[in-house]
Amino acid sequence: MKLAGKFVGFVLVQVIVIGVLAASVATLSPRQTERVAEVVSARPKFTPVQIERKTPLEVKPLYDDPEVVSDEELAAVLFRVQPKFSAKNLKPNFVEHALRTWRVSATFQEPGVMSGEEMRDFLLNYARFAMSWGPEIDSLLESRETGIYVRWGRDTGASVHHDHTLACLTEAGVPLDNPVQAPGRQNATLKNMVEQALYDFRLDERETEWSAMAFGLWLPPVTTWTNGEGRELNFDLIAKRQLRGHRQFGVCGGTHRVYSLMMLLRINEKFPILTEPVRAEVYAHLEGVRDTLKVTQFPDGHWPYNWPDGADAVEHPGDHESYRDVIATGHHLEWLAIAPEDLHPPREMIRKAARWIIDDTTAKSREKIQESFTFYSHVGNALALWRNTSPPEFWHEWEKKHPYEGKGKKKPAPEKPTTPVNEPEKNPTEIEVSPESEAAAEAEGKKPAATPEAENEKPTDDSQ
Repeated sequence: MKLAGKFVGFVLVQVIVIGVLAASVATLSPRQTERVAEVVSARPKFTPVQIERKTPLEVKPLYDDPEVVSDEELAAVLFRVQPKFSAKNLKPNFVEHALRTWRVSATFQEPGVMSGEEMRDFLLNYARFAMSWGPEIDSLLESRETGIYVRWGRDTGASVHHDHTLACLTEAGVPLDNPVQAPGRQNATLKNMVEQALYDFRLDERETEWSAMAFGLWLPPVTTWTNGEGRELNFDLIAKRQLRGHRQFGVCGGTHRVYSLMMLLRINEKFPILTEPVRAEVYAHLEGVRDTLKVTQFPDGHWPYNWPDGADAVEHPGDHESYRDVIATGHHLEWLAIAPEDLHPPREMIRKAARWIIDDTTAKSREKIQESFTFYSHVGNALALWRNTSPPEFWHEWEKKHPYEGKGKKKPAPEKPTTPVNEPEKNPTEIEVSPESEAAAEAEGKKPAATPEAENEKPTDDSQ
């Protein structure tokens, strides 16, 4: 009986305590209520930022220089980087690169070439993805409480880089309300993907280039937001993250960081997303990149993959596969097309670089280009930008005058017989520098020792 009495007393005390707590919570403000929930769950409440636009910002090219690339040369290059992929086991990385180059508006007369809408739907509709990969491979998209997550990394069928899918969809012009279908959630939109990316983003990630681009094209005039850990973030922090460490750190020999910084500067012209000290720091950094390009171009016109080494890159060429010079040259031509002229090396150097990469690209068959599609897609986009156009705009006009007439008949783009400049390795993959090789390189004086800020950073490429 005594035990029963004690138990009843314990229950009554708990009821009274809960009642007092409930009464107390009822008197709290909404923010105080959220704070209580954060403490109880040990997790801060995530409030998605309000995005004021329905379509992403677009950073336009600044030049139209036929001496960089003629109409015929641009057509020949774009013909080779059309997204004519096998439907089976279609790699998201290929589709992402093709979509950001060709945009969602792309259509083609040639059968078997994916339209922009088909590429978009492959990335945003898990049923389309499953048709290519089968039910045994996990979906590219995952439904979460905080939004739609994109599976990324080295797993089969995953996107290669964090937020690369989102950045490519954004550059392709996909609107915020575009439907997204993930397993267990059929009524999501691209907005839910943006919200998940904001929730997941951490400044100490190894690769932040695509997050910087996607956030820059969607969020302005908003400049600050909070991630899932409750940390307040802003574009100053993101820009300084791109500046951190040796130039070689980051994807594709550090060129993606240069591109994302240039995009943030251009966006800042319309929306002041950077404080003046950080804007000046970014500008000075890009001036340094410009000056490095002046002393790293080879006589044939290409910029080497180890361009961050400066003049030493020419005097002592790095031991790297030849396709990496295509990566470096194409990516530099891309960011220079959206950069003001005072951030350019002499225009003749740009024309020499374009000449080299046009010859390299047009010397190869479409089948050969497909093996290295990701970085050749940057070549197509870069050259179109130098004619103040986009690949779909140019190609639609080209096909009006040069209609596709079927295989073995009239070619939709001129063939340009040239001697191959450099032959990329077949199926190059993302290569990480192991700690052992980094230590050896440091001992030889080839690169600076890793700093605490750079401990998560290693040079990488766009994986095939």
